[in-house]
Amino acid sequence: MTRSRMRPADVMRSGASGLRFRRTRTLLSALGIAIGIAALVAVLGITNSSESALVAEIDHLGTNLLTVANGSTLSGGEAVLPRYAAAMATRVAGVEQVAPTALISTVQVYRNDKVPAAATGGLAVRAADPSLIATLGGSIRQGTFLNDATSRFPVTVLGYQAAQTLGIDSLAGGPRIRIGTLWFAVQGILNPFPLAPEIDRSALVGFPEAASSLGYDGHPSRIYVRTDPARTVQVQQLLGHQVDPQAPNEVAVSQPSDVLTARLAVVSSGTQLFLGLGAVVLLVGGIGIANVMIVAVLERRSEIGLRRALGATRRHIAEQFLAESAALSGLGGTVGVVLGIAITTGLSQVRRWTVIIPGYATWGGLGRGGGHRRRGRPVSGDPRRPAVACRGAPDDIAGAGAARNTRCHGSPVIRGRAAVAPTAISTERHQNRFSRCAAQAERRRCAEHSLPQRHGHQAHWS
Repeated sequence: MTRSRMRPADVMRSGASGLRFRRTRTLLSALGIAIGIAALVAVLGITNSSESALVAEIDHLGTNLLTVANGSTLSGGEAVLPRYAAAMATRVAGVEQVAPTALISTVQVYRNDKVPAAATGGLAVRAADPSLIATLGGSIRQGTFLNDATSRFPVTVLGYQAAQTLGIDSLAGGPRIRIGTLWFAVQGILNPFPLAPEIDRSALVGFPEAASSLGYDGHPSRIYVRTDPARTVQVQQLLGHQVDPQAPNEVAVSQPSDVLTARLAVVSSGTQLFLGLGAVVLLVGGIGIANVMIVAVLERRSEIGLRRALGATRRHIAEQFLAESAALSGLGGTVGVVLGIAITTGLSQVRRWTVIIPGYATWGGLGRGGGHRRRGRPVSGDPRRPAVACRGAPDDIAGAGAARNTRCHGSPVIRGRAAVAPTAISTERHQNRFSRCAAQAERRRCAEHSLPQRHGHQAHWS
């Protein structure tokens, strides 16, 4: 006896036909998988893109910037940095640049003299050194920064947010602002400083002008220190004692890049939560596919019985349902990956990030989408014995009705078409045996009465 067999192309065709005739069920099941995988791919892609942007920003700004500010006294009051604090900071080994600033709290900045005194807009006036922009690694948006000459005159440079608040977006026409009771010409506008947001909301003036016109007392309030990257930790430990030897506990030394590092840690921790939510959605989609395949097996008992009668083995039935579930999961996985990539790309373009989608997210999404499979179990026939295809039986479901009415026709089947019998005598001789075989398919195997192969014809079931 010859064992029946199915070609891979036949398995895929039969699996695809089950999905094609149940389009609504297929669409809803694939949608669950697509949403789960899209969530996973989008979370991984967005997280990696945002982390890459933060790392690039940290590398550009540097982690070797330190700030020295006045802390608090033992009684809770605000401490004051010594006048020589900036000069003392330059003596620490590993310090490369120092730029002192001083907050002048006795005056406020206004757009003109018509603005009420209480409408300060949250802006501040600070005295700054010409080395500030080089120490912070910033840049000028328009105009020029302070120098040794302009620091002695009533000119100011606005931070980015200060210029936006005052409504000055261009230096055309020589705009002026009012600081205290004096008019100051706007000499330049700065680009944002991510590591020094207090500069963005300030109007900067030179130390000599601040001392002569704005009541600056000579005590700095914040000093920016750029260090050797390899010695940043060592310098941070020494700055407090060096800046104010008499009261080092009243000096606050911090590293502004720690804020960006903390943001990076928050983004990384949030990834775990979103991955968990995506995994739950993916699990729900997988359970949905398993449920669909169980229902499909129960609804198609007659089809399974007919295929068993026509010579299909347990393995053939299992391969058919396995192909259906694989095709359904693969469809959802592909759509999910494409949707996740599209979401990541769109958000990255809006945020001006570099699009980074990990390879394991793409291939993992396709792999997990195709991993939910349900093996179909035939519900009729003897599972312990292999079957041999009955020659003359139709090889597809389209011929199922004909098979019920005419039983086995007695002529060999080759690739779905009935071939002409070699002799009329041989056809008539075995007609009754094939009819009995088809009628008793639920109780006895067709293999026990199958027609021996003659004239080189090979029976197929597909």
